[in-house]
Amino acid sequence: MTYLSTENLAKNYGIKVLFEDLSFGISRGDKTALVAENGTGKSTLLKILAGRETPDAGKVMVQNDVSIGFLEQDPDLDETKTIRSFIAQSDNKMVQLIQQYEQAAHEQAENYNDDTRRAFEKAATAMDAADAWDYEQRMEQILGKLNIHDLDQSIATLSGGQRKRVALAFVLLNDPDFLILDEPTNHLDVDMIEWLEEYLQNSSKTLLMVTHDRYFLDRVCNHIIELEDGKLYHHDGNYQYFLEKRAERQEIERKKLHKANQLYKKELEWMRRSPKARTSKSKSRIDDFKELEDQTDTGPEGPELRLRMDMQRMGGKILELINVSKSFGQETILDSFYYDFEKGERIGIIGKNGAGKSTFLKMLTGEEPIDSGKIRTGETIAFGHYRQEGLQFDEDQRAIDVIESVAKVIKLASGKKISASQFLEHFMFSREMQYTPVKKLSGGEKKRLSLMMVLIQNPNFLILDEPTNDLDLLTLNKLEEFLLAFEGCLILVSHDRFFMDKLVEHYFVFEGDGEIRDHHGTYEEYRRQKKAREAKTRSSQTKQSASKPSKPSQSSSEGLSYNERREYRKLEERIEKLESKKEALETQISSGELDHGELREKSNRYAELEKEIETHTERWFELAERA
Repeated sequence: MTYLSTENLAKNYGIKVLFEDLSFGISRGDKTALVAENGTGKSTLLKILAGRETPDAGKVMVQNDVSIGFLEQDPDLDETKTIRSFIAQSDNKMVQLIQQYEQAAHEQAENYNDDTRRAFEKAATAMDAADAWDYEQRMEQILGKLNIHDLDQSIATLSGGQRKRVALAFVLLNDPDFLILDEPTNHLDVDMIEWLEEYLQNSSKTLLMVTHDRYFLDRVCNHIIELEDGKLYHHDGNYQYFLEKRAERQEIERKKLHKANQLYKKELEWMRRSPKARTSKSKSRIDDFKELEDQTDTGPEGPELRLRMDMQRMGGKILELINVSKSFGQETILDSFYYDFEKGERIGIIGKNGAGKSTFLKMLTGEEPIDSGKIRTGETIAFGHYRQEGLQFDEDQRAIDVIESVAKVIKLASGKKISASQFLEHFMFSREMQYTPVKKLSGGEKKRLSLMMVLIQNPNFLILDEPTNDLDLLTLNKLEEFLLAFEGCLILVSHDRFFMDKLVEHYFVFEGDGEIRDHHGTYEEYRRQKKAREAKTRSSQTKQSASKPSKPSQSSSEGLSYNERREYRKLEERIEKLESKKEALETQISSGELDHGELREKSNRYAELEKEIETHTERWFELAERA
């Protein structure tokens, strides 16, 4: 059954043709990823399919009664609302059913008669059909998983990442038949991403999404649609299969182009001899030449540019941390940490938000002072530090002006020199984009420019904090090629697990309370080990609880009362909420942005939360025994 189909879709922006004559269908239960370079129209295509933008030609056909939920890459939310009122807004069908049920129940209680009774029964039946009775519980679960707790917070006060998570929660809670998601993993930490993975895997919903997270794509999607040069290519398989088929197609096209160029040169010599179209044969050959000219590429031939920067030579001494300690109030980031970096070492850093990862990076470069210990940096070390927020540019400058302000010519490790324009081309900036003012670039293009500004300065010790956000899959491949060829030291923080596993040799795992574990292996191996440890801990706690003698009482012999059963169900949710609040406090405490009074206040609240969690956990175990 086809949920959605298109017929000859076309869309232009000025003289730029994004796509034309696109026709395809999305069937019920499909889980499809749309892959394309930035600037080729993939977000525009999603908006057209979701009914948020109108095509220049063609039409979109959606099956009757199919509801569509759409998550934009940069959601535009009503800033006059709180999170609670935004989620409860009238176009949420679940909320509408609940409101209708509550209204019917109120009217029946106020004035019982046949009409109010029938209205109440109808509303209750609708609640049954939509499975809306547990909506509040599901809402709390989804919001909690996305680290959204204060529902009375104004939308206007939220950061870009918080807005994206609120918008994602709203789309999921609305329970549509067809989900269209534009970069759903942006601004999610790894735990959130893995929860969303599992949620979508277990869902029977139809899905179309754009994502740069390749593990997420492989685990959720079974079909890839590639948009290139305004055309669609379908791939039934995983991301690796897509890469192989794309490479095969490009190789075939390259060979065709090479043959066409060879023939073009031969025909060009004939044309230069000024043949006269005296015969039908000559005229036909001239017409064929003009058609061939349109098909050929008369630009420079040669293999794709491979970049390896001419970085500064590294001496014997790299970077050594000697018994380094760092705390914010009661939150310990490092506790007598020792590590001696080796030449060419590649380390990934993982840990929950607020564990101190960004603080650790700033300590390495001297931006953040340490409490005790020593950090010894080799004399030849030149740091390149890419931060999550990117760089600030003169918005009226063109992209090429930004790069040329550092260097007009870039020297490669091979001794070859390339222009700033060639350097931009390698990172997917076309000639047209290079002369575009910065203010007209997208968020992802600005971040790509920030990353290039770090790389162009030829560091030999690269520190990259979430470099993959807002980069498309093909740009990520370019960045990976560059980093694989980089011969200096690399420290990488990223929620993109595929990216990390491909580039790093081992991981620093920030486990909290100043403990950092050195994990040698892939990120997936670490997650499996962590889950095994957590399962073992839970099993041990259960055995300990079972071995404790229970106090004889009337309620213990009779099980739990109704109110105790309600309390038991709510306790786990309450503990989870408190843990999330604790994590949020950890983030604030370790941010380094609080003054002394705020830090003391947050630290005191942190201690209160720990005590509250302990009390609720003890009560949960008590009820669990009796249940």
